[in-house]
Amino acid sequence: MAKYLVIVESPAKVKTIKKFLGSNYEVMASNGHVRDLPKSQLGVDVEHDYEPKYITIRGKGDILAALRKAAKKADKVYLATDPDREGEAISWHLAHSLKLDEKKMRRITFNEITKTAVKASIKEGREIDQNLVDAQQTRRILDRMVGYKISPVLWAKVKRGLSAGRVQSVALRIIGDREEEINNFIPEEYWTLEADFSVEGEKKPLAAKFYGTKNKKMNIRSKAELDQILDDLKDAEYQVAEVKNGERSKKAPLPFTTSTLQQEASKVLNFSTQKTMRLAQQLYEGVDIKGNGTVGIITYLRTDSTRISEEADAAAREYITQEYGSEYVADSEKKGDNKKKIQDAHEAIRPTDIKRTPISLKESLSRDQYRLYQLIWKRFAASRMQQAKYETTSVKIQGGDYYFTVAASKLKSPGFMTVYTQEDEEKQENQLLVKSIDEHTQISLKEFKEQQHFTQPPAHYTEASLVKTLEELGIGRPSTYAPTITTIIARRYVAKENKNLYMTELGEVVNKIMKEAFTSIVDVNFTATMEELLDCVGEGKVQWKTVIRNFYPDLEEAVEKAEKELEQVKIEDEVTDVVCELCGRNMVIKYGPHGKFLACPGFPECKNTKPYLEKIGVPCPICGKDVVVKRSKKGRLYYGCENNPECEFMSWQKPSKKKCPSCGSYMLEKGNKLVCADEHCGYVETRQNES
Repeated sequence: MAKYLVIVESPAKVKTIKKFLGSNYEVMASNGHVRDLPKSQLGVDVEHDYEPKYITIRGKGDILAALRKAAKKADKVYLATDPDREGEAISWHLAHSLKLDEKKMRRITFNEITKTAVKASIKEGREIDQNLVDAQQTRRILDRMVGYKISPVLWAKVKRGLSAGRVQSVALRIIGDREEEINNFIPEEYWTLEADFSVEGEKKPLAAKFYGTKNKKMNIRSKAELDQILDDLKDAEYQVAEVKNGERSKKAPLPFTTSTLQQEASKVLNFSTQKTMRLAQQLYEGVDIKGNGTVGIITYLRTDSTRISEEADAAAREYITQEYGSEYVADSEKKGDNKKKIQDAHEAIRPTDIKRTPISLKESLSRDQYRLYQLIWKRFAASRMQQAKYETTSVKIQGGDYYFTVAASKLKSPGFMTVYTQEDEEKQENQLLVKSIDEHTQISLKEFKEQQHFTQPPAHYTEASLVKTLEELGIGRPSTYAPTITTIIARRYVAKENKNLYMTELGEVVNKIMKEAFTSIVDVNFTATMEELLDCVGEGKVQWKTVIRNFYPDLEEAVEKAEKELEQVKIEDEVTDVVCELCGRNMVIKYGPHGKFLACPGFPECKNTKPYLEKIGVPCPICGKDVVVKRSKKGRLYYGCENNPECEFMSWQKPSKKKCPSCGSYMLEKGNKLVCADEHCGYVETRQNES
């Protein structure tokens, strides 16, 4: 019979940890939280100093009964929930629900699910950290107060089923503010001027950019300004005024935090924040590796620290020395930005063993697991390597009173770039200069190249850029970024299209109400200050009820005011030109669990519904009817003819109205290019923006 009981959160960890600890240990899972505030009410006793009323979560009775039985038999109970404040709170709730004797209960944490880490944690058992528990309680109660007090106002004023959230409402506001910026943006004209110079003894011309006068950079704002410069340069003699050779270096990246992993996985792998976290959870909890059994291959995934343990640092340096040579090893451990508050109990996200290369695990991982692990592995290896060094050359060319510049760089020593390059680096082309150029080189003007441009509005937020902004503003913490974004998309406040996040009509209405009636809730600085207070509670510097006492009365006052003053806003259903064949009314677009559908506005008298076929304004290349957006059974987007099954046209890529000038087939939109659908033809052209 087992002498010791270990309780973890996830059933996925049970088998792995049992294997590490042996037969004297029983390992069981709580399946996340076992107690929470009741769903049917606020669950906080406002009259009696905001005391929370916790109840057992529905469906958790059997799990708790089994855990209670096992705990009674055990000599010692180890609470091994996740190593953060959420995990600390789960351990605390478990201790209460199971009525554990403090003498035989220990809290243990491990940053990675490996034999060494799990065994070491047993020896370092401690008491539950009440400060961390209180920090989680405060967050939970604040979120509950905002959700349960404001959501009914939205239901009454807009429609049922809407919700507000302490962090989600701020995220919505940030997206709304950016959209407003984009809508109000007025483009400004500017021009660029380049010059191609013939160089003595060289076939290839030298391309230089207009700079300005000797001491002042000039921006060309109009055609008139450009014409004036060209007029001044009409009879100018050109000479090489200055050649500077130098060196620049590019620092190796820091290992991943939750935020930087979400951003990079979005940019490089096109993963949503939710998908990245789901896959990282699987890699952390353990994968079945041939010959090794189930083992966790990355460290804990919710962290805002870039710190690395000494053992992992030493192992990485040793590996790099063996594989690449000692000249590639970084001089000393890199330090992150310590200006902001970080949960430094955690390490950065890294492989649990650097010797487990991505390629060696390829057969044991799914395609997406492999891609994410490869990203984490490469980033960690790079973080322990030397910086990349470039040779730089900058040339100034004088013509009259004006100067043109040429800048070129050549990779001299790749350093960390041997294993890891970020997406934007890969796109940078190294302009190679002519073999030798100095102040005596004879040059002559070959031609000018002038181009008109207009300034562009700020870009729409993507999941990656929103996470970056939330982190920079100090809103939310590593564990909240993904659920926040998932919620505002699921509530249909925000629509996601080609990676970009767009505010929906519903989102605009909710955001307007929140800004008008609950100014402080959606105030960026207020929310960031609240996060700092929660951190102070976690460090034992602030009493948790003090935060609640200061927050609730103002919230209640705002809710009462909103209930009285807010005018009822109605979201109109979008009317279509599709006529209901049962009653003759024009059908409207509704939202269901599987997306948009058509419904008769005469409900409940007329209950007619139809699938909604979203037209893209392109005629079918086969029969001429409309091409519509469709989804496969697995949810993959494709384009097909509305006349299906009579017409079998379908395409995974979006078709264009334009016909191929070469063969007459239809063309496909691929990025900024139009490509002929007939692979044998191969015609490609740059897309023109359709007005």
